Amino acid sequence: MKIYQRAAIREFSHSAVAVFSALLAILMTTQLIRLLGQAAGGKLASEAVMALLVFGTVGYLPVLLSLTIFISVLLTLSRWYRDSEMVVWQASGMPLSDWISPVLRFSLPLVLGVALLSLVLGPWATQQGLFYRQKMDDRSDVARVSPGEFNESGAGDRVFFVESVEGQEGVVKNIFISSVQQGQTGVMATALGHTENAENGDKFLVLEKGRRYEGAAGTPAYRVMAFERYAIRIETKESGKLDDLSRTKPLSRLIESALPEDRGEILWRIGLPLAALILSLLAIPFSYVNARAGRANNLFFALLAYMLYSNLLSVSQAWVAQGKLHFGVGVWAIHGLMILLLIGLFFIRQNPFFWARKTWR
Repeated sequence: MKIYQRAAIREFSHSAVAVFSALLAILMTTQLIRLLGQAAGGKLASEAVMALLVFGTVGYLPVLLSLTIFISVLLTLSRWYRDSEMVVWQASGMPLSDWISPVLRFSLPLVLGVALLSLVLGPWATQQGLFYRQKMDDRSDVARVSPGEFNESGAGDRVFFVESVEGQEGVVKNIFISSVQQGQTGVMATALGHTENAENGDKFLVLEKGRRYEGAAGTPAYRVMAFERYAIRIETKESGKLDDLSRTKPLSRLIESALPEDRGEILWRIGLPLAALILSLLAIPFSYVNARAGRANNLFFALLAYMLYSNLLSVSQAWVAQGKLHFGVGVWAIHGLMILLLIGLFFIRQNPFFWARKTWR
């Protein structure tokens, strides 16, 4: 391997580590904020936050790696242009196309990682995230209770507070329950309780030696009752069946299916690694820096091209899923367009005087 190739791959790798770390931190932070917001609003169990964070992050990794490859090559070669290193290499007779080899050596392992994540691991992580979320939603009211916190029942008609839960029999201490029954607001408080299964399979939370307060305080209808034993039926939800979504299906099932939605999903999964490969090569001509035109212009146009490519890929997936576009056209049209742009940019960068003559005529 030539000296400039080793130097380029080494700097690509260093840039990739920094870029990927920054993008991953941003992704995980935004995901964590969203999940914590759902947990605070009672839409998600607090113990499910970390698992869903991991599954969600794995699902976004193909896009994250694609952007990492593009930005790493772009930043490295742009710096070489600004420091006049590229000028030295070009003055020695090395054409721009010679940079394809080190870029491919750096990007191909990452593109294979994008393919693995996009085709196999990403859909699996999405499916596991949906399954775990449903598993949390299907828990009984007592299973939802977190000691030391106020928890709402699945039906939304009760609020529980339990100081502690002990033992395998479900013994609970210092219980507070606020409920609405037949339009009456009732509050129960007791020092001890436990769970109990009836003969017909129903599950009850049995409160022992407590008090129940009904009605509004200070009105004639306000009542205070003491009880030795008070049983509350625990509502259980039937485990629902997960929707058979295209984004969670394994690749083998998608290939066997003739549904437009599954065809569109195949287009998206195949498109991500292809886009990552093409973008890594597009970064070579986009990294050109003209000192007179400004150092940030190339970055602006490069990011604009990335956004255009990503959006066109999403649009083609949607059109195939809706039956508006043939699968074969959708797979190759966008990538073919970007390959033509790649060839055109390489020609312009390698033949600047030809382009200048055409402009002045």
